[in-house]
Amino acid sequence: MNPFRIRSLACLGLALSLAACGTSPPNQYYRLTPKAQPGTVAEKPALGVGPVNIPDYLRRSGLVYSGGENQLFITEQQRWAEPLDEGIERVVAINLARLLNTDNLRLFPWQLDDIPEYTIELVVLELDTDGAEAVLVADWVIKRPADSTSVSRRISRLRHALPPGPIQPADLAPAYSALFYQLSQEIAAAVTAAEQEQGAGIP
Repeated sequence: MNPFRIRSLACLGLALSLAACGTSPPNQYYRLTPKAQPGTVAEKPALGVGPVNIPDYLRRSGLVYSGGENQLFITEQQRWAEPLDEGIERVVAINLARLLNTDNLRLFPWQLDDIPEYTIELVVLELDTDGAEAVLVADWVIKRPADSTSVSRRISRLRHALPPGPIQPADLAPAYSALFYQLSQEIAAAVTAAEQEQGAGIP
């Protein structure tokens, strides 16, 4: 065989090998999903959701989870499809709309001439994994802007079991979605209680 051709084939093989080594797996994108089921819509007071604040270490496209007491893992290929704080606001709003059977909903920020009767502010203090469970700690407050009062305030501490075995990034989005559904249930119960008190004439 021609020596030049042999060298050419060898170079081609090396180039293909290097190209194969340089190929990285495609990114996988995840989002939070609402868990509440739609019901019959009824006329309800306007409800506003937001702002939602999250820790700075969660403000990244990669999924973040605990690797120990003071260590965090940040995934490279597994990413959020939207900013996490926006995803939380979206999912909580949809859950609340379904749990409260209303479509009279606003997302922060709202217009000054269209301020909701009740607003829900949410601060995520912790969203992580703890061994075999996903963990959510959130500080939330329901306000009534008309008279500048806080109707209800609470710190919710919620847990959801993860599948057995080592933590898999793909398990985080479903687990976190379940946690925010639990949180939405607590908020919905507080909103319902506030509406009942308001209807009974209790400030």
